[in-house]
Amino acid sequence: MSAAPKKPEPVLACGGKRSATPLSHARWPNFLRSLLARSKAPSPLRSAGAVQDAGWLTTLSFIAATFCLLVGGVMLYQHSRSAERDPWKSPQLLALKEKLRAAPNDETVKGEIRRLDLEFRERYVRRLSLSRTGGWLLVGSLTLALFTARQAWKLRAKPWLPELRAEATALQRLRSKQARTAVLVIGAITGACLLTLGLSATSPLPRSAKELERLLGKAVEDASSPATTVADFQVNWPQFRRFGGSGVVVTQNQFNASTATVIWKSPVLAPGFNSPVAWSNRIFFSGGTAEKREVFCHDIADGKLLWQRAVENIPGSPREVPEIQEMTGYAAPTMATDGQRAFVIFPNGDLAAFRFDGSLAWAKHLGVPKSMYGYASSLAIWLGKLVVQWDQDEGAPGGSKLLAFDAATGRQLWERAKPTHGSWASPIIADIAGKQQIITLALPLVMSHALNDGSELWRAELMSGEVAPSPLYAGGLVFATVPSGELIALRPDGAGDVTKSHVAWHGMDCIPDITSPIGDGEFVFTVTTMGGVACYETTSGKLLWQKELEFEVQASPALVGKQVVLLGAKGELVTLQAGSEFKELSRTKLEDAFHASPAFVGGRMFLRGATNLWCLGERREVANVR
Repeated sequence: MSAAPKKPEPVLACGGKRSATPLSHARWPNFLRSLLARSKAPSPLRSAGAVQDAGWLTTLSFIAATFCLLVGGVMLYQHSRSAERDPWKSPQLLALKEKLRAAPNDETVKGEIRRLDLEFRERYVRRLSLSRTGGWLLVGSLTLALFTARQAWKLRAKPWLPELRAEATALQRLRSKQARTAVLVIGAITGACLLTLGLSATSPLPRSAKELERLLGKAVEDASSPATTVADFQVNWPQFRRFGGSGVVVTQNQFNASTATVIWKSPVLAPGFNSPVAWSNRIFFSGGTAEKREVFCHDIADGKLLWQRAVENIPGSPREVPEIQEMTGYAAPTMATDGQRAFVIFPNGDLAAFRFDGSLAWAKHLGVPKSMYGYASSLAIWLGKLVVQWDQDEGAPGGSKLLAFDAATGRQLWERAKPTHGSWASPIIADIAGKQQIITLALPLVMSHALNDGSELWRAELMSGEVAPSPLYAGGLVFATVPSGELIALRPDGAGDVTKSHVAWHGMDCIPDITSPIGDGEFVFTVTTMGGVACYETTSGKLLWQKELEFEVQASPALVGKQVVLLGAKGELVTLQAGSEFKELSRTKLEDAFHASPAFVGGRMFLRGATNLWCLGERREVANVR
């Protein structure tokens, strides 16, 4: 075989020579010698232009990477500063809020709060604008750095290397100087742009106090001051069994069952055992099934359905709701209202607040409560605080607890663990023994907590059975019902464990298992499921009388003036004289099934039946209370 013709050795621009023996025609020892020769004499690139291009691309990649690090560092610094200095936790703003809570009508404090709120919102908008700009700059510089680095790598990844040149060191120094200059110039330009943006950026929020009042004033009011006064709570029906959970009607226009007629009735569109709550010209209740849970708002004047809203798509809420026994249902807890919002809780742990126009104010998921029959404790409300009794079955994960939320925003104010188990009773809030106390009943304790921070005030280990009747505060005593067992009167001025020291008296006759007792300070009345009624003297616990009415009762009684109003499960409406002797005043029948307790506003009684929402009273204009 004849030898292949010898190719001429190309002379490269940088002065190097190619290996004399091509790899494809070399034997193994020759290949080793070729590698040895290349290690001693570096090979050139394909062209001097490629060297220059790769150098500039490397420089550009370095500049872009440096700029990327600079922007990222600035953004991390801004983020850390913003996390450390939350403007809405400003001590000045918190101090002003506390002043406004003490003086709700102080316009000077309100104005200062609105000014700080506007300032914080403007600062927040500027920070968002800078974050967006920095994000785009970060993405752009990173993309450029990666692209140019890749291209430079491609140009440099050649099968041989160029020869070293004498001017390489000087060239590298020149390029390093150019790179540093470029970084400084780009950094100065970027800093100037960011500074200009920060100084010239304008907020979309209104600048005048008038516009702020129109657009944000209500939010400031909601977050900073109580929605209503004590007087407003007294003349409305804001929660289960009214303000303080007493079931006593105190308005001047009191309901008279003897002369009352059906003014209107409106269809109930969803099942539920919760009682209605009413405020001014609105009445609320909830209903639901395993598939859907809703809130309904009716007009008090004519019963017209104003709106209905589903509570759904709450973050954290499970797709499948827990199985609930039919006797409890998916809408057992009674709602609450503060005159601006209506609050609802369901047995799957969803808690929500709706404004009076039907818009959602806030919503959250508290977790799925562990309850043998299903969660049924109603909500309690008091001047900006919403209280949730969260008692669960034996050793449930998360345990039993008492929680308080800001009514306007849904922000959790405090949480207190409770050494208790299952309960279907509802909490009451009252000014007791000079303190605002929250009273709860759950196995095995009667407990009192301070409203302001949830700290425990006292406890008594007296409860047993399946606790369903709610507590009562009347005549200076707290009454706790052991279902079908006994009625216990407690002095509420103790501290710590008062089991043996603060029990005033026990009642053993006609003890309810579902309904809650009522009292006016002079007498305490109890009603059993089978229709037994009893009257106790408040101070001594003496049983004054008891009577069998011979119809089933599941709704808690109400006290209107000197009348005890009873509602039977099959529509029996009976009034008794609230006195030391039994006397039936009136009796009528409504064609519906009733499990929920009545509500009273403006001299009218509102009943939630299985098929209809009922309004009873005299045919006249309803007093428009706030």
